[in-house]
Amino acid sequence: MSDTDLPYIHGSPVGRFLTIGDTAEILNISAGQAYALVRSGELPAIKIGSGGQWRVEHDVLEAYISGKYEEARRHALWNQAEFASLEEYSFGSRSSHAQQ
Repeated sequence: MSDTDLPYIHGSPVGRFLTIGDTAEILNISAGQAYALVRSGELPAIKIGSGGQWRVEHDVLEAYISGKYEEARRHALWNQAEFASLEEYSFGSRSSHAQQ
């Protein structure tokens, strides 16, 4: 992994593993929100050292972000499909009103 592949925090590239603070900054959320994502298991992370500090691997964070974009895309498509034929479920179609 080269420096060009790594995220930058305050103008400097970060390493393979991100702190909760770094993760929060990249996601533009609070550290508490990032910690909650990790604790819930939604964002995979590992504990490092005797203090058990959480670290999120850069590639895992990128996969999480990509997954969220895919989730949003699918949700938008679902909503489009759900409302695409509302006329069919209204009080009669336009053609039946025109014939009366």
